[in-house]
Amino acid sequence: MSAFEAFTAEYEPSPWEPIAAEVELYERSGGSEPSAVVGDHWFVLWTLGAKSAKVRKTPLVRVADGEGRYAVVGSQGGAPTNPQWVHNLRANPIARVQDGDEIHDLTVREVTGAEKATWWARAVSVWPDYDDYQAATERSIPLFVLEPAG
Repeated sequence: MSAFEAFTAEYEPSPWEPIAAEVELYERSGGSEPSAVVGDHWFVLWTLGAKSAKVRKTPLVRVADGEGRYAVVGSQGGAPTNPQWVHNLRANPIARVQDGDEIHDLTVREVTGAEKATWWARAVSVWPDYDDYQAATERSIPLFVLEPAG
């Protein structure tokens, strides 16, 4: 059994209604409508709950390198704590991304140093507020690279 088969588990929508509504909008429109939360360039990240093992879906800013890799930034708007999906990726380092009508199964790794700086610059070019979010919190905002499996 492939690790990605875990994404057939039960989906549990976010308890925060605006996030659940954004996921519904994305799935209904194939990402063609802008997000009220994350703007025009967005996608849906699927993770597996660290404790529940249920599928969780989160709308995020689309940061990609054009070579099949994506980055996700655990900014939570500069809040003092990481978003829940960060814990999920650390516990289960696989993800599924819905990018438009395409679904991609990806392995996940948290990056630091020069690699993080490169991806951070790419992320800021799409969503300039990331620099403000980092300035607003004492934690180092985590950044994960999602890559095609294999």
